[in-house]
Amino acid sequence: MRFGSWVKLVALCALSFLSAASARAGEADDIALPVPTVTIYPGDIIEDDKIIDRLFIARTVARGSVIESRNAVVGKVARRTLLPQKPIPANAMRDAYAVGQGKPAVLVFQSGGLIITSTAVALQNGSIGDFISARNVDSGIVIKGTVQADGTIRVGEQ
Repeated sequence: MRFGSWVKLVALCALSFLSAASARAGEADDIALPVPTVTIYPGDIIEDDKIIDRLFIARTVARGSVIESRNAVVGKVARRTLLPQKPIPANAMRDAYAVGQGKPAVLVFQSGGLIITSTAVALQNGSIGDFISARNVDSGIVIKGTVQADGTIRVGEQ
């Protein structure tokens, strides 16, 4: 074998080694995503024991369209069916409702030291921070307000 043939053979071996090494390096770019262990149906609360972390090859996952943190999932409510071992789409869950449609709620008006409360029936579901409508039980007037963390609806001055 001539010297030129040896150089070509060594160059080909080096090239195949480098491409194999870069392919293995790409596999090292795995990403851990939270996935359900069981089927989770719409309306179900996503509990910690129903979620595990699973490794995916980073280039096969559309980042930004799936949830990447376990903490962002636990305690949320599924909007659609979540399948086992599949990444959770970002738009497939919502916050739990603090006020339920048709359920009684307390209206709170506060201005300075004055606080007025009244009972109302929520006309729509609402998560914390949502602006919803409620019907005052005593007067029948529809009032709009902001859902608070304690489940009350704050109306008027903020």
